[in-house]
Amino acid sequence: MGVRAFITGMSGTAIGSDEASFLREARPWGLILFKRNIESPTQVAAMTAQFREILGWNAPVLVDQEGGRVQRLGPPHWSAYPAGAAFAALYVADPARGLEAARLGGRLMAEDLVAVGIDVDCVPVADVPVAGSDRVIGDRAFGDTPDQVAALAGAQAEGIMAAGVLPVVKHLPGHGRATADSHLKLPVVETDRATLEATDFAAFRPLSRLPLGMTAHVVFSAVDAVQPATTSAIMIRDVIRGSIGFEGLLMSDDISMGALSGALAERCSAALAAGCDLVLHCNGKLDEMREVAAAAPLLAGASAARADRALALRQRRNDIDLAAARAHFADLIKQPAAGATV
Repeated sequence: MGVRAFITGMSGTAIGSDEASFLREARPWGLILFKRNIESPTQVAAMTAQFREILGWNAPVLVDQEGGRVQRLGPPHWSAYPAGAAFAALYVADPARGLEAARLGGRLMAEDLVAVGIDVDCVPVADVPVAGSDRVIGDRAFGDTPDQVAALAGAQAEGIMAAGVLPVVKHLPGHGRATADSHLKLPVVETDRATLEATDFAAFRPLSRLPLGMTAHVVFSAVDAVQPATTSAIMIRDVIRGSIGFEGLLMSDDISMGALSGALAERCSAALAAGCDLVLHCNGKLDEMREVAAAAPLLAGASAARADRALALRQRRNDIDLAAARAHFADLIKQPAAGATV
């Protein structure tokens, strides 16, 4: 039996009987966890195992574990990690040190995740914020130039993949110019195409071979004056797949967010018709989950092939001394580079 082209959330810290029945019938491609689902390492490991047992295969489990204010697994059971801005400051003072810290930080976050059965991390953030933009990205960004953002994002992704966890580059083709939080309303970016190509889109090009990507619920009026990237066939074809050259499995951002309009089934169908391979639905509300599942077709064709290629990369590259790595990471983050103030 195949899987359907959506990723679902759950309501609590264990999968209830109604949710288990839903999973068996709907067969989502993956599960995404939030703080409401996370209590302790033992509990998270049990929940991820339960999810896979219900579906009968090693289905992916996702989480947003960026560090800073977007970190679903945190103290007291897991380490706190810095936001992207901390790595940006290190990079400005000493690029080699900044890249090493981003790479090692990614590896350590991924080690935390894989230990409890999570094998997809929705990072790196490759958005390039500008003055006056909404703080929804803010200190999550790796800087304000595309070259720096791409370099640090690539290093973080490399570290994550070394532990056998898959990165999801976001938010294609850029959320940094948005003057509204797409969780609440639809942002419209009116910047000209040439500027976008040289800045926002440019940050994603060096990351185009990463296995997974997530769209932005943002309208770019220079490309499509009506539809946000998530539901814009022009944006996905000409920019995300075209100009940026992204080759991986493309998922929508959460389709229950306030930026999108219409019934959930309509949002789901629109995102898939535009060129998303999967839709993401996060809030764990069972009635909404059923609506999304009913609109999501079986994952097939080019989308299924991209999914298979991505999942084949869930392979650990090497082992590390975690205690020594954590000590070295703390040293990298806490001590400024010689002759510089971080």
